[in-house]
Amino acid sequence: MSRFADAHAVLRAEIKHERLAGASAAVMVDGALVDEFVAGQADREAGTPLRLDTIHRAFSNSKLATSVLVLMLHDEGRFGLDDPIAEWLPALRDLRVMRPGASMLDDTEALARPVTIRHLLTHQAGFSHGVFEPGTPLHEAYVARGLRSHETALAELVPRLATLPLQFQPGEGWDYALGCDVLGRLVEVVTGQTFGDALQQRLFGPLGMVDTGFVLRPDQAPRLAALYAGDMANVLASGLRRLNDTPWPEAYLKPVPRQSGAGGLFSTQADMLALLRALLPAKTDDDGAERAERRAAPSRPAPARRVADVPGGRVPQLLKPATLAAMYTDQLPAERCVRFAMMGTIPTLGFGLAGAVTRSASALAPEAAVGELQWGGLAGTHWFIHPQRRVIGVVMAQRFMGFWNPFWFLWRRRVYEALG
Repeated sequence: MSRFADAHAVLRAEIKHERLAGASAAVMVDGALVDEFVAGQADREAGTPLRLDTIHRAFSNSKLATSVLVLMLHDEGRFGLDDPIAEWLPALRDLRVMRPGASMLDDTEALARPVTIRHLLTHQAGFSHGVFEPGTPLHEAYVARGLRSHETALAELVPRLATLPLQFQPGEGWDYALGCDVLGRLVEVVTGQTFGDALQQRLFGPLGMVDTGFVLRPDQAPRLAALYAGDMANVLASGLRRLNDTPWPEAYLKPVPRQSGAGGLFSTQADMLALLRALLPAKTDDDGAERAERRAAPSRPAPARRVADVPGGRVPQLLKPATLAAMYTDQLPAERCVRFAMMGTIPTLGFGLAGAVTRSASALAPEAAVGELQWGGLAGTHWFIHPQRRVIGVVMAQRFMGFWNPFWFLWRRRVYEALG
């Protein structure tokens, strides 16, 4: 029996009780694949089994790729993390900020300080998301002005954002926001490429991520998983219904104006593993000298790729050691933490430059998880990477509103238990 059998059982139970149509998962240690799992169906109505190479909607997992690309450009000397974003996107120079307690969009004050690239990476810029706080004036304005629409290109998004106030002074709060789309536009301005082309040339291509992008090729389209939703009010209730037009009709099948760095990509388990593996810090000997053990882990013959094949066989070092260390470091002051309107504040989670940082153990996170970087997507895909333990975990599912679903926390706990 696999030592990860208890972790597999978590996902099998979700499929049995019809809370997931299917799921795949993988664990790496020191860059080598030590466990993989796949079960259930990619399309229940068609009877198509889920495979290791099934393509999933990445949704907010897109933010990891966006953040890494921005940090790579930083390492090239294109900008500093504390540079004002308005130096490249001048429309954001004269932003206004809603006064504390304001209920009207015109009740504003001047910026106390400029929005920086670091603010955008860490969701401290003051922008909103247009998803999680319906009924508030800023949420309704984001929706009304099409700030989340797939028809709004990144070049159009920025000037539209500039017409609306921030919800707090930059660096004085935390709210999950569209900052990664602003960063996508920064990439376009700095590189002179479309955001998608920059991702492909600088990140996806070098890592062999052949199944990640914004538009599916005809040969890829049959591998896109169907998307399902469960009971929104009770995530433990059985039963799934198919969503055919989410996030929009014919999504990923044809180009649209928006190449969203906040949530527009699709990907596979193999491609996610390739990206995460390239973010492991270089291993060191006892004397502290770096060892060059960054070759791709050998894969066993299989009908589907387990980990993306890196051109040349060597895993690239994407980021400078100092930048990589900063990516894993909690960027929030101790009194600030991750928060969502439906969950409230989560004091055990800070935020690094590419995801949440687990500050302390909790009912949802074992002691072994402290120090990890993790995030997920609204369609039920999740990842974590622990730089000290050198452990990587990925789950690929297809449940809408599946971000931080109970199955994720339990699967991750069982993985850490299996690793001792």
